[in-house]
Amino acid sequence: MRHICWLILLIVAGFSPAASAADAARIVRRDFFVTASDGVRIHVREVARAGKRTQGAPLILIHGARVPGPASFDLPVANGSLAADLARRTARPVYVMDARGYGGSERPAAMRKPASQSRPLSRAYEVVRDIDAVVEAVRRKGEPVALLGWATGGMWAAFYASLHPEKVDRLITLNALYGGSAEHAMLGRGSSIGDPQHPERLNPEIGGYAEYPASSLFGVWDRSIPGENKAAWRDPAIAEAYAAAALASDPASAQHDPPVFRAPMGAMEDCFYQATGRRLFDASSITARILIVRSGRDFWSRPEDAATLARDAVRSERVERLDLPEATHMVHLDRPERGRDRLLAGIEFFLAQTPKPPAR
Repeated sequence: MRHICWLILLIVAGFSPAASAADAARIVRRDFFVTASDGVRIHVREVARAGKRTQGAPLILIHGARVPGPASFDLPVANGSLAADLARRTARPVYVMDARGYGGSERPAAMRKPASQSRPLSRAYEVVRDIDAVVEAVRRKGEPVALLGWATGGMWAAFYASLHPEKVDRLITLNALYGGSAEHAMLGRGSSIGDPQHPERLNPEIGGYAEYPASSLFGVWDRSIPGENKAAWRDPAIAEAYAAAALASDPASAQHDPPVFRAPMGAMEDCFYQATGRRLFDASSITARILIVRSGRDFWSRPEDAATLARDAVRSERVERLDLPEATHMVHLDRPERGRDRLLAGIEFFLAQTPKPPAR
């Protein structure tokens, strides 16, 4: 097991007075750091039921391309913490990580310089080192863990499971790319991140990281919600907490007016390749049981990504699909009746299934 550098040994039962008494009584949180094989310090939050023995292998949640782990999966408002809800429902210990360059994890030195002075930072081949550090820190007696990755996090999680099949026995991808098609309106050839002169390449003007204001979190999300009343689909308290947590995740956010948070652009480079049909990994190496979740109103993944991942995972113990036809890319932050309840129930059922004994 790799060295674990514990920074915070406090166990907290909630984030603020806004947390409900029931939540405070049942959920505890603990923040700590692990060190990746190349020396990068990675922030992790443990979310678990208080006073009750956990059951099953640890579940690690992996965020997407822009917003880090706690801001994506552990907001201090009702229905804002996928991590806490899964800890309650599955009795597993849940861990929320920040990839390098995000949130509380160590940021590359290049992120202290203008973005134009570096190429996209935190590529997938580096993030899988971060995942491995967390896996090695939390798994018990060498037993495999469960991974859940959202959007780019699903791509990272599946990539990791293909490299270390013996360490993962459950894999959940939520609205993730897999290179199932060469066409993608937002990320592919002809998009703003493509090179106009060489459509198969990333735009060379894209630097190491990008700076995002809070308003950037809602444009595509709003467009994917039908109707004018977005509050009927997404609780305004969720939106407020999400924006606040994204900005708070970057200690340099207040140096700008309006405030911004930084995100490495390596994820976008990797996603550009996936969006143009160039796969970063082959799912045939994955042996874990897989749940592929896709929202019908998703703007990130495509139906072909889910179908191709399922087709390629020939060594997986079992591949299951959970299609949420009316849900959005942000289903875990939408109102329960807009797909979140179905998502939670599907994950709970998938994780509760008993694996088949190995063939003799």
